[in-house]
Amino acid sequence: MRISERFNGPPGSGNGGWSAGAFAVEAGARIGGPALEVTLRVPPPLETELTFAEGAVHDGDTLVATVTAAEGDIPAVTPVGLAVAVEAAEAYEGFTRHPFPTCYVCGPERPDGLRIFSGPLPDGRTAAPWVVPAEADLRVVWAALDCPGGWTALRNGRTYVLGRIAVVADALPEPGSTCVVVGAATGFSGRKAMVLSTVYAADGTPVAKARATWIATT
Repeated sequence: MRISERFNGPPGSGNGGWSAGAFAVEAGARIGGPALEVTLRVPPPLETELTFAEGAVHDGDTLVATVTAAEGDIPAVTPVGLAVAVEAAEAYEGFTRHPFPTCYVCGPERPDGLRIFSGPLPDGRTAAPWVVPAEADLRVVWAALDCPGGWTALRNGRTYVLGRIAVVADALPEPGSTCVVVGAATGFSGRKAMVLSTVYAADGTPVAKARATWIATT
């Protein structure tokens, strides 16, 4: 198992959502299957041969991540329409202040990325349109659920990275369609931010949901 440098988050490490999705798929995650939860122990290394066994991902002797069954419900974030998401994305804070501008998911400097620019809604949620790429597999869905939740925490001025994410996916979005991704913060405790995110298909159907914990780096 190897994370291509294309799927970076912070410089030099894998995007948390895509990496967690890859680890979950290795552990048996599937569309319509039970929710799995991935805990990242260190930044996922790029272009490195990783091994998976007994619910753990290793880089040699270094524990990179663990994969377990997710406990409890993963609620959906209340949806918004496409027009609202487009308007919110115009105020995406990452256009002017982004800790990782080359992030595969939300980096404005990545023309080949997912380009999910989650902007603020009046109630503290985030929303963005997402034009689904041709290669939208389950790992990409995990990635799409990552940063939109994180930006509900990043809005407070601190820098966060993904620590843990649980995902349930009922379907893959249609390539070429425009989905809406919404995020919401559910709580803050010390360096931790607890967030939710949901991908809605073009017809308004929820296709995937995530519950995540982000960790402030400072």
